[in-house]
Amino acid sequence: MARTKEFDPDAALQSALELFWRRGYEATSMADLVEQLGIGRASIYATFGNKHELYLKAMDRYTEGCDPSLLAELSQPGPALPAVRAVVRRFASEAASPERRLHGCFITNTAAELAPHDPAAARRVEISWGHVETPLHSALVRAQAQGELSRDRDPRALARTLLVLLQGIRIVGKASSDPARVQDAAEQALTLLD
Repeated sequence: MARTKEFDPDAALQSALELFWRRGYEATSMADLVEQLGIGRASIYATFGNKHELYLKAMDRYTEGCDPSLLAELSQPGPALPAVRAVVRRFASEAASPERRLHGCFITNTAAELAPHDPAAARRVEISWGHVETPLHSALVRAQAQGELSRDRDPRALARTLLVLLQGIRIVGKASSDPARVQDAAEQALTLLD
C-alpha cells in the first residue's frame, strides 16, 4: 500500500520559495530546507527533486503570482502613457519600501546570482521579463497609435529600456536606504516618454 504524504506539498513549496527568496540559492543548504519545510530530506527529493529542481519550482511559483495587475494596468482603455508612468512609479515605490528592500525581487535576485551560469534559471528569468516587456510594448504601441507618443519613437526599444530600468530599480532599491535614489531615476526615465 502506498504511503500518503504527511505534508502539504503546496505549503512546502511556498516555504521553500520564501527561504530561497530571503537567502538566495547558494546560501541555502538542503539542511536549511529540511528545517524550513519541516519535512525529511527524502520527502523533499521524492516530491520536488534536488535543490536545483526545487529552486526552479519555486521560481515558477513566484512568477505565477507575480504582478498579475501589470497587464490589467497597461491594457485599460483610454490614454496609455499615464498607465505606463504609473507602473514605473509603482515599481520605484515598491523597490524603496522597507518591506521590499529586505528581499528584493526573486527574479531579479536570480538574474544576478544564477542566470549567468544556469540556463534553466536564465530561461525563467527571460520569460518573467517578457511578462513585463510585452505589456509595456503593447501600451507604448497603443500610445503611439493614439498620438500620445511621437511617431519617431521605437516602442520596442522604449519597452526594453523601461524593463532594464525597472530591474535596476529593484537592485538599487534592495541595496540602498535612500528611497529618493530610485524615485529620482524613475522620474528621469519617464522623460523618455515625453
